[in-house]
Amino acid sequence: MPVAGPLDRFPLWLLLGVTIVVLLLAVEGGYRLGAYRVRRSEQEHGAHVLALVTTTMGLLALVLAFTFGLAATRFEGRKQMVVDEANAIETTYLRAGLLPGDRGANVRERLRDYVESRLEVVRLGNVEQALRRAEELHRELWKEAEAAARDQPSSTVVALFIESLNRMIELHAMRVKVAVRGGVPGVLWAALFTVAILNLAAVGYHAGMVRTRRSPTIGTLVLGLAIVLMLTADLDRPQEGALTVSQQAMIDLRRRIGD
Repeated sequence: MPVAGPLDRFPLWLLLGVTIVVLLLAVEGGYRLGAYRVRRSEQEHGAHVLALVTTTMGLLALVLAFTFGLAATRFEGRKQMVVDEANAIETTYLRAGLLPGDRGANVRERLRDYVESRLEVVRLGNVEQALRRAEELHRELWKEAEAAARDQPSSTVVALFIESLNRMIELHAMRVKVAVRGGVPGVLWAALFTVAILNLAAVGYHAGMVRTRRSPTIGTLVLGLAIVLMLTADLDRPQEGALTVSQQAMIDLRRRIGD
């Protein structure tokens, strides 16, 4: 069963809007607290607070860079898995043509269905149904491989076909792990958003302490940070948002084996 990440249940546009509002509220809350504190106490100095704000900004940059790198690595892994799986399917398809009798034609027909099922999950977004269909086709293909092995236990051709089929099934499991179940951990998202909120609150707190007016540049900071956060979330999603993995390798394979 596919495991959705903590942010995958919400559209990116909604997450962007909520993130901007929350960060602006954090700045405003920090600003009011800073203004209140400076009226009540003269012991806290703006230079000291600024040093702490700079430190928290560095911490935010560290956590954000780590999360972005993790999401980007997953994105690159998904792209490579599409190419690897397409190559494995094509190899299995070609070797199936060497099987005796009608078995090769049956295997090739199932492989065509398999490629279609891989592309349907991108078009329709029904991951659960696609996984069930893939597992069903795996069982059917493996039954054909078992029958071929029983008929010709010492055949090199059958051995090569089983090897490529096994590789195809293995890559399917790896692709599911990378694309469906390998997202950025929820605890890391929670830490990132918590550090971002605290950092923006600290920025507002410092502004309130030094009695500066609410600068419009705070809006650019909030918007820029929110965009980077949403870009990271976009990278972490398999087939949703502005950054999606190209399925051209599978499309080209469907064209080649469609005859």
